Amino acid sequence: MKDLCSQHWLKEAVIYSLDVRSFKDADHNGLGDIQGLISKLDYLQYLGINCIWLVPFYSSDEKDGGYDVVNYYTVDTRLGTLQDFEVLVKSAAKRNIKIIIDLVVNHTSNRHPWFLEAISDRGSRFHDFYIWKDEKPENDKEDLVFKTVEESNWEYNHQVNRYYYHTFYHFQPDLNVSNPAVQEEILRILNFWMQFGIFGFRIDAVPHILKNKGDERFEGNPYDVLDRWKEAVLKINKDAILIGEADVEPEDYPRFFNKGKKLDGLFNFFLNNYLFLALAEHCAKPLINAFKRLPFSNGHGQYLNFLRNHDELDLERLTNDERARVMEVFAPCPFMRIYDRGIRRRLPPMLNNNRMHICLSMNLLLTLPGSPVIRYGEEIGMGDDLDLQERQSVRTAMQWDDTFNGGFSSVSPPELKWTVIDGGVYGYQNINVSKEMDDEFSILCQTKKIIASRKEYKLAFCSSFQILKNDHPQIFIYRYDLNDYGILIINNFSYTNADVEIDLTKEKPVLTCVLGSPLSMKESAGKINLILSPYSYLWYKLSKLE
Repeated sequence: MKDLCSQHWLKEAVIYSLDVRSFKDADHNGLGDIQGLISKLDYLQYLGINCIWLVPFYSSDEKDGGYDVVNYYTVDTRLGTLQDFEVLVKSAAKRNIKIIIDLVVNHTSNRHPWFLEAISDRGSRFHDFYIWKDEKPENDKEDLVFKTVEESNWEYNHQVNRYYYHTFYHFQPDLNVSNPAVQEEILRILNFWMQFGIFGFRIDAVPHILKNKGDERFEGNPYDVLDRWKEAVLKINKDAILIGEADVEPEDYPRFFNKGKKLDGLFNFFLNNYLFLALAEHCAKPLINAFKRLPFSNGHGQYLNFLRNHDELDLERLTNDERARVMEVFAPCPFMRIYDRGIRRRLPPMLNNNRMHICLSMNLLLTLPGSPVIRYGEEIGMGDDLDLQERQSVRTAMQWDDTFNGGFSSVSPPELKWTVIDGGVYGYQNINVSKEMDDEFSILCQTKKIIASRKEYKLAFCSSFQILKNDHPQIFIYRYDLNDYGILIINNFSYTNADVEIDLTKEKPVLTCVLGSPLSMKESAGKINLILSPYSYLWYKLSKLE
């Protein structure tokens, strides 16, 4: 497949997603900040990260983790300054780490100056920055995202005696992106941040941005907006990228790419859903079947794979029966579920803190076709706090060591402005970076080893991805091939030992185990017989006979 051969930097990126609020507190106010992140760049370099995706750090009303933006052109004063951000970008670049940031333009906060102008005067140009109706539509819940929290897509504003449209929370009025004036403002936002030397944007809620809403309609094809955004960032940085959050059916993926003129990458929600179904059922078949529906682009466009992100584990791509099976295994209690579609837990609690099962998941993340996105703390097996509201349960503070507050902040617990998991299985006393650095079998060290192997054997540049058939439903085998060697990757989804036979009689390659080890191996005339331990994974280098 040609698209796996391109040497664009996104193809070989290992992306690390974080919120500066929850990462490291450097100014001792109980909240993470930009200077704190700068102080931890060496750790990310040690791990093998070469791209950081920052969730919103703009001035906001802080009702939705920074996604309720009040000012697109400033840094939240509690997190730092524009000068701090400039230092962050330059400091990261010295370590060959690129920075991409969130573009949040589906909506603003209802405290954004544009919205305040919009409700102060119906004749204001800013009134048309949003979507209005004089009467609430009868079908007012058609596109409601937070179904168990919000009651309608339309919220009444008494100042203008009209209803405004919101896809998400009622305090986040949707922008009317079909309005050319709004499109110009978005271009200004893109240009402003690109000047700092960033390498692009992760665009929040892309399909919702491009929808016709209320009585507002795009002129022409709504997806053409993405062409203009891409053109704008490339004018400033020829290597800049746009990646999109688009939780849609896989058949819709190609329309977001358009041969590199629109988005460069899409988060692969479809594959993510079936990966969790496979993990829940201890069976590779759901993942194998998912690849049959997944379109690969013809030279442009990259998938971004992930295990968990900063939101709920949204299982909308599964059938009702499939979703129910995953819920039964990974969210058996109602308080673990959210929005009638997802799970608000981190990966380790879902996998009962089984280190091998977690490491198997990390191996899949880092070896399936696409660019892996690691959520902060995932590499050490951090847990969640289900006492927190909604999605905050998976957004607790990074756990650096077993000292006070896990090394996140030096303030006393009452002064903390971000939740630290203290005590219990997932407390910082048991799970932290420092402890795992000293244990070669820890999740951290195993993740670092897989990342290093991914780079050493150039998986991002392999010319093919091929799933190999086998007679064991719990074994998932695939291979990548370069010109002079191949990499065979074997994953055991089973919680018991598994026997597997691999037929390579047509080529009879020289096999070298480069990662992991089987319980036993027999090789004869190109046929390999393995016994695998529970949740194990193996990498073999396939070389041609001299």
